[in-house]
Amino acid sequence: MSTTAPLLAVDNLAVHFPMARKSLLQRGPSPVLQAVSDVSFSITPGETLALVGESGCGKTTLGRAIVGLYAATRGAISFKGENLNAMTDAQRKKTRRAIQMIFQDPYESLNPRLPVSDVITEPLLIHGIGNRSERADRARELIAQVGLPVDALNRYPHQFSGGQRQRIAIARALGPEPELMVADEPLSALDVSIQSQILNLMSELRERRQLSYLFISHDLAAVHHLADRVAVMYLGRLVEVAPRGDLYDSPSHPYTRALIEAIPRIGQGRRSRGRTIQGDLPSPLNPPSGCAFHPRCPKAQAICKTEAPSLLPAPGREQQLVACHFKD
Repeated sequence: MSTTAPLLAVDNLAVHFPMARKSLLQRGPSPVLQAVSDVSFSITPGETLALVGESGCGKTTLGRAIVGLYAATRGAISFKGENLNAMTDAQRKKTRRAIQMIFQDPYESLNPRLPVSDVITEPLLIHGIGNRSERADRARELIAQVGLPVDALNRYPHQFSGGQRQRIAIARALGPEPELMVADEPLSALDVSIQSQILNLMSELRERRQLSYLFISHDLAAVHHLADRVAVMYLGRLVEVAPRGDLYDSPSHPYTRALIEAIPRIGQGRRSRGRTIQGDLPSPLNPPSGCAFHPRCPKAQAICKTEAPSLLPAPGREQQLVACHFKD
């Protein structure tokens, strides 16, 4: 187990959203959407942790809570040992420079009214970095680093393809010199032919700048290319966290195993159908008791319906943490 001090530490984080009553006549407490519940993990300097799971499992909410777009209901988010939730606004603004986000949709994350030069320099202006001339020089440097020509700075977002827009979004995120990048499904809105280019760019930037990533994705093939460790999320909770090789070679949780077996494979002929996940993801407004996965789990027994399993090491594998009563 690595003894390197974590860059980011998330401890028992919960993000819940009170929902409006359907009717003025409705009695009892207002419903609460439990988007994230009791999540704990850490990221060390230079490491990429991938967060995977079905749509609606809470991945994006977790990422947005880390960058401060959503408030934590309880728990702590620490960066370099400092609790972000306990900081003043001035302290938090200074720390936010070191944590930047790449959003999922490059068509909505860029202001269409601003030229690319202003899109990239806006975070620098907000954080008081450099004078006007220095920010312009920085924009030229950043646009070149993401593989676009300098004359792109004079154009507007609508004049670029989706892949080019995502490169611009990455350049904008790099401006304040972050140490951690939260990448929220950065490939899902792009053509398959462009996805590999963005993955390679992110990998090159990580090596060049010693960046850490929280890489949020549902694409396990892309995760295998970029991640050092993988955290699997189900209905707001982590069910397995492991080094990439261990998780892909020996998945321990039934949900992880089903996700791995669903990855398309080319050139191996007809293969036997693996375990398919039955049913739909339950509603976070009314999550199942015990283990949240038990209504869909082929291994579920009585204890799974009443007792939630803790995230503990798998037998003989200290670095592979699994939340299952019957882990392999």
